[in-house]
Amino acid sequence: MVAAVRRATAERVSLRTVGTGHSQIPLAAADGGLLQLDPRDDSGATTCIEHVDSSSQRARVWAGATLQTIGEALHQSGLAFPNLGDVDVQTLGGAIGTGTHGTGRALKNISSAVVGVRGIDARGEPFEWTRDGSPSELAAAQVSLGALGVVCSVDLQLRSALCLHERTERMSVAQVLESIEERSAAARHVEFFWYPARDRVDLKTLVETGSAPDPLPDRRYESVDWSHRILPSVRTDRFVEMEYSLPADGALEVFEAVRQRVRTRHPGVQWPVELRFVAADDAWLSPATGRDSVTLSLHQDARLPFRAFFADIEPLLREGAGRPHWGKWHSLEAADLEPLYPRWAEFAELRGALDGEGRFLNPYLRRLLLGRALD
Repeated sequence: MVAAVRRATAERVSLRTVGTGHSQIPLAAADGGLLQLDPRDDSGATTCIEHVDSSSQRARVWAGATLQTIGEALHQSGLAFPNLGDVDVQTLGGAIGTGTHGTGRALKNISSAVVGVRGIDARGEPFEWTRDGSPSELAAAQVSLGALGVVCSVDLQLRSALCLHERTERMSVAQVLESIEERSAAARHVEFFWYPARDRVDLKTLVETGSAPDPLPDRRYESVDWSHRILPSVRTDRFVEMEYSLPADGALEVFEAVRQRVRTRHPGVQWPVELRFVAADDAWLSPATGRDSVTLSLHQDARLPFRAFFADIEPLLREGAGRPHWGKWHSLEAADLEPLYPRWAEFAELRGALDGEGRFLNPYLRRLLLGRALD
């Protein structure tokens, strides 16, 4: 990795790190070199954990390993991520780099578990940032879009392994909106999927339980399993997604506005709108930085046109003070994003100090972070 970065610097070309390619926008597209972190040891065996300390519930994990692989390995040590999203095929580096999250009113995104990072800077020199020793750099690196350097390994603050009891109920929109505040306060995880064609909702709740894993009679509606297995879902159909993180206060009103616009202007849309909860954090570029949030996600079949649909809904999300998910479709650039992030200028200053020539930027990131090409 050091050699690859130094070669890119010597040849004055950009270098991007790629994981599993789950993002639907060109974050990892390279106009120079492309670097993939291979989580295998010298024998060819897949590895993901460098060190585990069960007493402190911390682990040093390779950034190139997938969340699925890491979750299973941590479970062998009696540990688990504090929270996971509904997809686990991403590499850890990609998940933290884009602020990937799950759902839970009291639960933060995956990046919030990061208490240390190690990597290679634009000069090809190693760096190490920790919560205790370099809190500002760490707060920037927790969600960095790969723009600060190549993150090789991550220190995670974990928790003990836990079983979750999942239930899915079908109900009307009115029933959900009347009860969602109470339900989200009572359960560890709550989310719902609104299906436009039926104007009905699937509400999913998960609570911690002491029971052993049990698929129960119909796993589609009820199941008990370890958190790293039950939180992610299998996604076999290709789709495109737009997601915005909204302030928790007022988010349901935004959802209702989205619902009405989808029903009146886009009656052919079949894919659901997903609503989740994320607790506030302090990572500089986290979509949940400084505020408890509710995320709204719109989906469309990847084989169908989606841009006009997303572009028609996006203004409602922006009017609600929404911040876009970094790994999903949106139309914002630097001038739109800067007012949304209180520490934007500090991130820009640090990025410029570490990588003034933009070695870790591609054309998309130059527009996103700079609003222009580098001189």
